[in-house]
Amino acid sequence: MTEIETEVVIVGAGPTGLTLAGELALAGVEAVVLEKLPERTRQMKGGGIQPRTAEMLELRGLLEPLQARATSREPVGGHFATLPVPLDCTPWQTRHPFPIAIPQWEIEEVLEERAAEGGIRVLRDAAATAVEADDDGVAVATADGPRVRARYLVACDGGHSTVRKLLGLPFPGRPGTHRAVLADIELTSVSPLVPRDLGHMSALTRQGDGYWAMLAPLGGDRYRLTFGRTGPADEATLTDFDRDAPVRRDEITDALRAVYGPETSLGAVTHASRFSDATRQLEQYRVGRILFAGDAAHIHPPLGGQGLNLGIQDAFNLGWKLAATLQGRAPTALLDSYHDERHPVAAQVLHHTSAQRVLADPHPTEDVAALRDIVIDLLRLPDANRHIAGLMSGLSLHYPLPGAHPLTGHRLPDADLRTAPNGAGTTRLSALFASGHAVLLDLTGALPSDLRLPPVIDLVRATCADGLGATTVLIRPDGYVCWATSDPTADMDELRAAITGSIAK
Repeated sequence: MTEIETEVVIVGAGPTGLTLAGELALAGVEAVVLEKLPERTRQMKGGGIQPRTAEMLELRGLLEPLQARATSREPVGGHFATLPVPLDCTPWQTRHPFPIAIPQWEIEEVLEERAAEGGIRVLRDAAATAVEADDDGVAVATADGPRVRARYLVACDGGHSTVRKLLGLPFPGRPGTHRAVLADIELTSVSPLVPRDLGHMSALTRQGDGYWAMLAPLGGDRYRLTFGRTGPADEATLTDFDRDAPVRRDEITDALRAVYGPETSLGAVTHASRFSDATRQLEQYRVGRILFAGDAAHIHPPLGGQGLNLGIQDAFNLGWKLAATLQGRAPTALLDSYHDERHPVAAQVLHHTSAQRVLADPHPTEDVAALRDIVIDLLRLPDANRHIAGLMSGLSLHYPLPGAHPLTGHRLPDADLRTAPNGAGTTRLSALFASGHAVLLDLTGALPSDLRLPPVIDLVRATCADGLGATTVLIRPDGYVCWATSDPTADMDELRAAITGSIAK
């Protein structure tokens, strides 16, 4: 049997695993990705990039090639529980206030191309069959492929994670109470009830004759159909739910006719799969030299388009920390901070998707219908809409990092900067992170010229016409502020302590 030695083995070549692979490659870390499928599944699942994810992808120059592949749609805000009030992200000062519609497989192609440019190998048809860990590393055996030995393993292999099951780790939470089907289809004829444009989610969702459905037009005769049964019949059959059972053509036809009328005729079915609304989360994202990210660490109902984004942001948080640990330039607690920071974020998503699950019930009780009316009224209030928009988009995410400055732990809006000398050059804040380094931004020129920084921190002297709320800012590779001051004469010992504690020894 062939054995491969590498620094990191990633199990799962979905958006989370491929994002992590790209981040490790950028830091000069060798990694191998194992994927059980022989080829990429071209299904429209997980096809939405939220505003904060878009900002993070732009930090690495990945957003432009993704936008070139995006599905055309009107510029409309996201949703909370499919309620008919678009979420307004403009108060969060983002250049990307609207979700981007793009098939998951297109996202994966762009991410894999970037990872391959950095020397990452993706081995397909390589299902993990055994995992052995010791004090020095982890070994992964595959069904008919190589055995891979690495210093760390990151499981990014989805909600039914093989790695998690091989380790016998509990996945506590709530089992699904509703089941649904996701299908990529073509329609040969449509009724007036079929949506013509990819607008707000509330306009794409309907119900009729015992079914609920969401039909998203993708151009031409192509649609993405999501549907399920309403009422108690669905719950009664949930015990027989088999997510791997083939979706029959007559199931799709029955749902289309019930919701969109007999004039709506099914043509080809390109892909179809089943899912439920189960909610679960690992108690620990790190077990020695094995870490978990994406759906392998947390699953929830797909309301609000959170899953893919949550996984990509896991990878952005973990990538630079794992690289720093492997290269011996990180404080010992840095890798543990991955769990400390990301577990609460996912727990919050599980919490608000549980609330959405109640509000979006296609067969609500009278009390739930009344609650939904109240929440709709609240979402029309600017402050309430801003709060929920920040929650759903990820723009309000705040890590509890040490430091008293109000910017600490937050993202910075993508400001226009004038760079030295004499403010002659112009750039955007997002453009400073293409290397994957941290950035020390000096907005007053007050930092000493002989300031010595680790090579993984780029010093940028610039001015900002609109101001950033600070004179000097230290920003992590994932775009979050880990130290800031509004005092041009601030004690540099604080800055050095922040560097040592958060970025590098």
